[in-house]
Amino acid sequence: MASTRLMRQLFVSLRLRVVSPSHKPYSSAATSSYENILVSAPKSGVGLITLNRPRALNALSTSLFRELNDALRQLDADQTTGAIVLTGGEKNFAAGADIKEMQDLSFSDAFNTNFIASWSSTIPGIRTPLIAAVNGHALGGGCELALMADIVYCSATASFGQPEIKLGIIPGAGGSQRLTKAIGKSRAMEIILTGKTFSGIEAGQWGVAARVFDDNTECLEGAIGTAEKIAGMSSVAVRAAKEVVNKSQDLPLRDGLEYERKVFHSLFGSKDQKIGMTAFTQKNKPVWTNE
Repeated sequence: MASTRLMRQLFVSLRLRVVSPSHKPYSSAATSSYENILVSAPKSGVGLITLNRPRALNALSTSLFRELNDALRQLDADQTTGAIVLTGGEKNFAAGADIKEMQDLSFSDAFNTNFIASWSSTIPGIRTPLIAAVNGHALGGGCELALMADIVYCSATASFGQPEIKLGIIPGAGGSQRLTKAIGKSRAMEIILTGKTFSGIEAGQWGVAARVFDDNTECLEGAIGTAEKIAGMSSVAVRAAKEVVNKSQDLPLRDGLEYERKVFHSLFGSKDQKIGMTAFTQKNKPVWTNE
């Protein structure tokens, strides 16, 4: 049986809010005041965040994550944004963490400041679907960042890995947990203990990536296209669907099935359920209110 705490979370997370159907004008041009990322809107309802530290191979740092987390929170709060795409450069999605930032840390420095916690604390709370479009290297923190996304797309030439062992450390932003859940203990153990990489093709075969594309352009366009499709759905249903899938990673099967059923029942209180089913029976295209 689902716990009382889970039920409280359910009703809090599924509060139905009135949303204005109006949309802001969108442009493919990147408009950003950030130093390490670019934020743009390539399609209506789609937010695009591009990691932008090319000279550092898009190495991840606390300052980059501060900007990334801020941009994600703003897009998540924007009711006209229905899906978010996260990408990097053609050669490097993110080639790892910025070693210069951490090489002189002591245990007390890392422990007392809870170093790296902010790197993985925001994304799990983002309710808007997040798609990672991975081209080039996604290593160490870059691999961990990609694994935080709801959907991963990659090019065939992309490479993933957790090479922290070669630096005398281990993954610290979820790599040992999310990668193991994605590909199984044995493969994850081999990758983490040896620091070896795996290809974009293997990422698709092993379930890390939902789709693998022939080249970088197709990968990003594919991610934006999927984001546009998601943004065209009822945001109430989309957020509910994301929530129940994520719960499957945390709950035993019986509790997960009950949680899913309760969320399913709750959607019959939404306007969009009536709109969607009425449109289907009348063979019309639904016009969602996101209510």
